[in-house]
Amino acid sequence: MAKKDGSIMYKCSNCGYSQPRWLGRCPECNEWNTLEEVIIDSRKITAAGRGTEEQVKVKPVTMEKIQAQDNTRLSTGIPEFDRVLGGGATKKSVILLGGEPGIGKSTLLLQTVASIKSTLKPDQNILYISGEESSEQIKERADRLKLDVNGINLLCTSRLEDALDSLDALNPAFTIVDSIQTIYSVNAGLVPATVNQLKYCSQEFIQWTKEHESVLIMTAHVTKDGTIAGPKSLEHMVDTVISFERNNEDIRFLHAQKNRFGSIDEIGIFSMTEKGLVPVLDPSSLFLTKRTQNQPAGVTCTPVFEGTRVFLVEIQALTVPAKASVTRVYSEKIDSGRVSRIAAVIEKHCGLKFSDQDIYVNVAGGVRLNESSIDLALAAALFSARTDLAADKNAVFFGELSLAGEIRPVNKEKQRVKAAQNLGFSVIYSPADCKEEGVNPLCSIKDLVKTFKK
Repeated sequence: MAKKDGSIMYKCSNCGYSQPRWLGRCPECNEWNTLEEVIIDSRKITAAGRGTEEQVKVKPVTMEKIQAQDNTRLSTGIPEFDRVLGGGATKKSVILLGGEPGIGKSTLLLQTVASIKSTLKPDQNILYISGEESSEQIKERADRLKLDVNGINLLCTSRLEDALDSLDALNPAFTIVDSIQTIYSVNAGLVPATVNQLKYCSQEFIQWTKEHESVLIMTAHVTKDGTIAGPKSLEHMVDTVISFERNNEDIRFLHAQKNRFGSIDEIGIFSMTEKGLVPVLDPSSLFLTKRTQNQPAGVTCTPVFEGTRVFLVEIQALTVPAKASVTRVYSEKIDSGRVSRIAAVIEKHCGLKFSDQDIYVNVAGGVRLNESSIDLALAAALFSARTDLAADKNAVFFGELSLAGEIRPVNKEKQRVKAAQNLGFSVIYSPADCKEEGVNPLCSIKDLVKTFKK
């Protein structure tokens, strides 16, 4: 009987026998209730040119019949990477890792595949697909970093069809694609990195991963603005989007911009050394400047939360007379709108003029600050810079500043106080509602001004 596209057939899940009508018992293997409804689609062709003529018709099921799976996460073997992923990589998930050229994406992933071997079973495979480097270059890096890469399968190709064939043959539990912009398929043209190529190749990788007990990490190039190059839909297609950034030194920051299986508040911190990327496990004082002399004006410290950890960071402010009729705020690590708002509150309630000043704000170490608890420290830095009065070098500030000049409470005050005290800060300025021992409560911006000695 000729099979027409879109027609319904019934296929035995036990022996593969198919016929056009449903039967309670398979005529071929004599098993009961094994005939399943399938749709005939001879035009269904995958990227590798493999036709799937019969496709099982998907039917809805009630939620109570679905059983949640345990042990769905796979540890990467790198604690900082696991932290950002929410405790490890979730099976059947696709992760997109973006970062500027030379930041260390390939180094991080090579260290990951070398570390993850210890968490896998002996019969589970790892596949590293590289479209940018040759096998000799990758092996040379592994030898330089003294990584044990024995047993890891390496495929250097830009053809999607070759990659899918290797996935089918090895059925790896962990796969790296470095990078997705270099992969192309003949079904979407011959030029890599076009919009159609990125969407088509990504979808093929994602579909394969969702059908297998595997984890896939794809690296991606970024634009000069730091965003992932290509269509925005690429970020919607994957489960997790991770950004890899750096400060002006050898510190690298790993944080999630999207994570379907965990929080996006966690941050992973690495130090780039001759041995590769080394996790910074205790970064509490990493962003503080060690001084032997008195603290200069315009500098304050504040405890901030990144996920579940507290960091002590240094905020630096500088004010100079405006060079033009319009004043400007220069701030990269703190939103310039927040800086302008804090300066306006000080000008309104303290009578200190900022409207004729250019304002420069920086965060030592290059970490980006977004939470409202930094308002008090930022206000102290701006006031100190404008009056040339230095804050106490043993002091930290935290609290939210309202437009009325009130200092409002923030969350997790106990952890902030404890972290500051552990690092030797003896003077802690906090909101008045803070009940912790050893703090100096402040009610308003005017109380903050009184702490500076003339």
